[in-house]
Amino acid sequence: MNVFYEEEGTFKVGAILADNDSSLQVEAAHGKRSKVKAANVLLRFGEPALGAFVDAAQRTADDIDVDFLWQCCGSDEFSFEALGKEYFGHAPNAVESAGLLYKLHGAPMYFYKKGKGRYKAAPEEALKAALASVEKKRLQAEQKQRWVDELAAGRLPAEFQPLVTRLLYAPDKNSLEFKALETASEQLKLTQARVLANAGAIASPHDYHLNRFLFEYFPRGIEFPALSSIEPPPGLTRANVRAFSIDDETTTEIDDAFSVTPLANGHTEIGIHIAVPALAISRESPCEAIARERLSTVYFPGRKITMLPAAAIDAFTLLAGGERCALSLYAELGSDGAILRTRSCCEYVPIVRNLHVGALEQVFNAESLAGGSIDHEFGAELKTLWHFAQRLESARGKADNVSAQQRVEYSFYVDDGVVRIVERRRGSPVDKVVAELMIYASAEWGGELAKAGYAGLYRAQTGGVARMTTVATRHEGLGVAQYAWASSPLRRYVDLVNQRQLLALFAGEPAPYAAADETLLAALRDFEVTYEAYAEFQRTMERYWCLRWIEQENAHHLDATVLRENLVRCNRLPLVLRVPSLREAGAGDQVRLHVSKIDLWELALHAEFEGKL
Repeated sequence: MNVFYEEEGTFKVGAILADNDSSLQVEAAHGKRSKVKAANVLLRFGEPALGAFVDAAQRTADDIDVDFLWQCCGSDEFSFEALGKEYFGHAPNAVESAGLLYKLHGAPMYFYKKGKGRYKAAPEEALKAALASVEKKRLQAEQKQRWVDELAAGRLPAEFQPLVTRLLYAPDKNSLEFKALETASEQLKLTQARVLANAGAIASPHDYHLNRFLFEYFPRGIEFPALSSIEPPPGLTRANVRAFSIDDETTTEIDDAFSVTPLANGHTEIGIHIAVPALAISRESPCEAIARERLSTVYFPGRKITMLPAAAIDAFTLLAGGERCALSLYAELGSDGAILRTRSCCEYVPIVRNLHVGALEQVFNAESLAGGSIDHEFGAELKTLWHFAQRLESARGKADNVSAQQRVEYSFYVDDGVVRIVERRRGSPVDKVVAELMIYASAEWGGELAKAGYAGLYRAQTGGVARMTTVATRHEGLGVAQYAWASSPLRRYVDLVNQRQLLALFAGEPAPYAAADETLLAALRDFEVTYEAYAEFQRTMERYWCLRWIEQENAHHLDATVLRENLVRCNRLPLVLRVPSLREAGAGDQVRLHVSKIDLWELALHAEFEGKL
């Protein structure tokens, strides 16, 4: 005798070896023996044999029309035996009963299981909903496969066109489009970005990295809305100076300039002149809203995203060839170089030259200073500024900062996809003059705000920790009592805010911002995070262009300096990478690497250690 029984949600058959009231010992067709609860037995049969029985029952199930079967059930709960009589028109044999059970059990949308061998037909509305869901899933599966096939063939499905950016950077992982992209990625063994690139959705790895940043930080795009004209106000006094700026050759946001003027009393007046867009950009203006949202200009090789629109920059940048509006800080120096008095005012300043760092360093350097003569139109002024900068540096307790002098920076110049990377060692006389005068202006003006009780945004450092604050707190790293960013209002929102406070202070007007002003506190809260995110993006794009340079120069070998273990920094490039094969080399050692692979999508450089230099 054999039994047909249910165990763990499946139907099984076996030959009876032992039988009692509560359980049976059975043997499956493949010889495995097991104990079965008597309560789980649904049918007992003698013929056919176990294997033939299962096959016959399955054929019977396949022949049963599930829709017709559902119609035969009625709305009440039923047993499979009773349904069998109704459906077959006679008392079913064991094979027919088993086939019926297979069908009932395999159609959970049609029949709800209510107990051993007992079922209830699903209500019509529930059945319709379930069938619709199944049909929807079938159609979705077909749609997904069509998309996968298109992506695998290097074609972008039309439905993907408006979704590419979101699929790349913030996908809905439950969406059918993402699942298709994910499947195609797995099948092709490529990243999802590469799959989309092969399908023509991404122009280049450069655009892939750039668009990721824009998606997160400029979701509404980088273009400025139409703005009314921005003009400097009339009626300002004209300064009797010859001012000049010192910047990189690509700089368009010229925030600062300098002047050196002999006075009738034999003293010298140093002028620090800062662009003053706060004169024309009110707190309620559309331009202000944009600046408040962006918080800073974004710099990266080949281009930038400015904080202010071109109209505002053009109106206030300290471009040579005319009189430009500026907030000026003057320091009168005695014959010994000591600061006797200071004054600040808003005025028109004649900008006579925009000097470029690279060209200026050819004549204004340690050698020319040692020789006592600087062969330049502003040679005398530069020499005076140099001595002033040295005095300021010494007063801060930062003179002879060897580490700062040894720091290397890199400038990237990109022209039609060709990159030039220029290495430059910091700490030159040009660097010192610009840095010290900017530190001086920011510290001096920050002190004036604090003394007058005007709120301001300060950069502080205590205990080695730097932070933004509304309290005039010491900056230990710079060695100043307070440091209020105020020298770059064309490029940083914090500086623009502080400039409004300074303009009000010098005009004898109430401060635009109170200490608890929401705009002030929001700038304090958001600036550091945003500024660091922009800096990280700049580092990302610099890494990209480093790798492009290696490809461009067809550089199969790189020289590098070991930092620690297998971490190295490439010589002549701001590029740090790990070299797993590095051995027998310690920190500071010079090594040669062989470039084996560059991945511009992942910004990865794979290199092997060749030996020490």
